[in-house]
Amino acid sequence: VRCWSNIPFITMPLSRTHGKSFAHRSELKHAKRIVVKLGSAVVTRGDECGLALGRLASIVEQVSMLQNQGREMMIVTSGAVAFGKQRLRHEILLSQSVRQALHSGQSQLKDMAIPVLEARACAAAGQSGLMALYEAMFTQYSICAAQILVTNLDFHDEQKRRNLNGTLHELLRMNIVPIINTNDAVVPPPEPNSDLQGVNVGKVFVKDNDSLAARLAVEMKTDLLIVLSDVEGLFDSPPGSDDAKLIDIFYPGDQQSVTFGTKSRVGMGGMEAKVKAALWALQGGTSVVIANGTHPKISGHVITDIVEGKKVGTFFSEVKPAGPTVEQQGEMARAGGRNLAALQPEQRAEIIYRLADLLTDQREEILLANKKDLEEAENKGRLALPLLKRLSLSTSKLNSLAIGLRQIAASSQDSVGRVIRRTRIAKDLELEQVTVPIGVLLVIFESRPDCLPQVSALAIASGNGLLLKGGKEAAHSNQILHHLTQEALSTHGVKDAVQLVNTREEVEDLCRLDKLIDLIIPRGSSQLVRNIQKAAKGIPVMGHSEGICHVYVDTDASVEKVTRIIRDSKCEYPAACNALETLLIHRDLLRTPLFDQIIDMLRVEQV
Repeated sequence: VRCWSNIPFITMPLSRTHGKSFAHRSELKHAKRIVVKLGSAVVTRGDECGLALGRLASIVEQVSMLQNQGREMMIVTSGAVAFGKQRLRHEILLSQSVRQALHSGQSQLKDMAIPVLEARACAAAGQSGLMALYEAMFTQYSICAAQILVTNLDFHDEQKRRNLNGTLHELLRMNIVPIINTNDAVVPPPEPNSDLQGVNVGKVFVKDNDSLAARLAVEMKTDLLIVLSDVEGLFDSPPGSDDAKLIDIFYPGDQQSVTFGTKSRVGMGGMEAKVKAALWALQGGTSVVIANGTHPKISGHVITDIVEGKKVGTFFSEVKPAGPTVEQQGEMARAGGRNLAALQPEQRAEIIYRLADLLTDQREEILLANKKDLEEAENKGRLALPLLKRLSLSTSKLNSLAIGLRQIAASSQDSVGRVIRRTRIAKDLELEQVTVPIGVLLVIFESRPDCLPQVSALAIASGNGLLLKGGKEAAHSNQILHHLTQEALSTHGVKDAVQLVNTREEVEDLCRLDKLIDLIIPRGSSQLVRNIQKAAKGIPVMGHSEGICHVYVDTDASVEKVTRIIRDSKCEYPAACNALETLLIHRDLLRTPLFDQIIDMLRVEQV
């Protein structure tokens, strides 16, 4: 017996080979077979009488898109009772109107009382209409759908269970979307204290569509179960309370930290039922995401966003990361940045000087880590030669880095707190413009690990918290450079001010953390800058335009400087993004000794 949320139920052996769920959101894009469970609050209108046609159409569109990509989609739907309630109410009002008109010669609908409608009758009246609606919507995308109604007996009886399994596999083989629902017209009321396996009878028990979806997902060896509800996901306390916080990733065993509220306004299950069903499916090897299917700004692409690996709703995972989450890192960087800004300028300079010393003192360890990155990049063969050169560190590069950091430290004395402008407004009233830290910076960079100490030094000098997101190709180099940066920060107890994002967070997910990040600085190609500007949600992005890497040699140029500047801008580090691309020479310099000297130098350098 396992206990989830203090409610025990028996764990029965699975009928399938125990699978392995996805450990990270980014892997969801590989999901082949997907079950989408639509809760009653998703498919019904706010008055609980009739269907939310707009939401349903959007869901069908997303499912059709994924089906046409070659995935195998299944839908577990609610809505028959709501649809039937709408139809029966209409029929009753029409019938009462006719009878009253015949009896009294007038129709007074306002005096009519609608009787309480029994749920089974509503389900019987609404199921055919619900399915007809699905058929009409899927037909618009040239997709065929099929209806399957199940009861608890279909899972209790071994032969029926095998028949159901075979039917679903055959439909998927024929590229048909199965639409599954409990047969609410004949199903008995749910037994108390019964769950997926039913503690009372020790057999599989389907008491609502949450448990049905979980059971089907495991039976069909599904890769992903998406449970759509009327809330954003799982919160650590009931949504709406002041301190409620959305849980991004939920792990088995974390349920003790969750306080469940009341169930949904419609349907049979609440969030607690969804969590138990999700954990059971996870145990069976199916990944699960609980998300909002009713929010107009989210629901239009919630299913496709989840499959693309975007940070939507609550993702259930069995693999708990060793380090902090990116949200926790953001909070640590904010707190550390504030402590950093409170230091004296001399103390911030000491940290940067210490980091410069560590770059030279720990040179061997840095170069060894960088060698691992270079070997892995060469073995995979994914990096172009210029990117490999940017990835490479050397003794001379580290020495240059150390010199640059010492220059930053020397010039950082008035970075924070400097009065730029002072205006006297009135007697004893002055208005000052003073330099202050921005807050938490997110810097995203590609390939070059030497960017990490450079950016860290600038953030330290300006008193800003820093989140660093480097490329995977420089993982070993970035790791040791970040370790040395934190060692330097520890000199004055502000180790947390600079954080390296090592989790499998996608850049788009980082760009949505508008409550933690104050400015995003992408350092890389113009395409990277454009992508981040597009992905950023409510966070300013300091990007760069297309660079014009030209050098112009005028007739009045200093002869001593010309060849030295051209060689340095082109030949010293040609892999740099700001290396010389075009050399412009005044026409009067053609066929002069200086022109010949420039050309000879470039030929010697093999340009």
